[in-house]
Amino acid sequence: MIILTAESLEKRYGQKLVISGLNFSFKTVVLGIAGSNGSGKSTLLKCLTGLVKPSSGTINWQYRGNNYLPKEIKPFVGFAAPYVQLYEELTVSENLQFLIELQNSAHHMDIDPLLDRFEARKLSEQPYGNLSTGQQQRVKLAAANIKNPPVLILDEPGANLDKDGKAIISALVNRYRDEGKMVIIASNQTDELNLCDEILNLNQL
Repeated sequence: MIILTAESLEKRYGQKLVISGLNFSFKTVVLGIAGSNGSGKSTLLKCLTGLVKPSSGTINWQYRGNNYLPKEIKPFVGFAAPYVQLYEELTVSENLQFLIELQNSAHHMDIDPLLDRFEARKLSEQPYGNLSTGQQQRVKLAAANIKNPPVLILDEPGANLDKDGKAIISALVNRYRDEGKMVIIASNQTDELNLCDEILNLNQL
């Protein structure tokens, strides 16, 4: 079981208050984080994963009976977002192998099954920077799933994806749910929020 808890969470950028007095607790679930542009969805995701430090308040992850701070949960999290980019000059295959090595897996991994899952195998030898935005999004999703992590965090996952790409996201979310893992989706798109079991709407806090 995975439990995510936040207490009195607040985040400011200078004088601008982005997140204020946020409290929640969710157990292994497909969680949607909803809200209009500027409501703090991406900021919250960054706080949850330790990319950004909250101004005040606490975040706690519990996984397999152990408690983790956001900076400690990173090895168990896959993250895909518009602001997370891969190396443009490297091929798709080179990017993924580099990420594998960064995650302390020195051996060569067959990435073809992973690319097949996201219908991106034909892109493996193309430079990432030469891909369309939709193709890049598929590769980002593949990168987030390299180690089939217990927590998958997706910020606007359907951005630039066609109908087939969005069907891949739906299948991915359903697989994670069936495997008892946690997915967090930040979005203001109805079709993406419909994939979720519970919704945290930042506009209603």
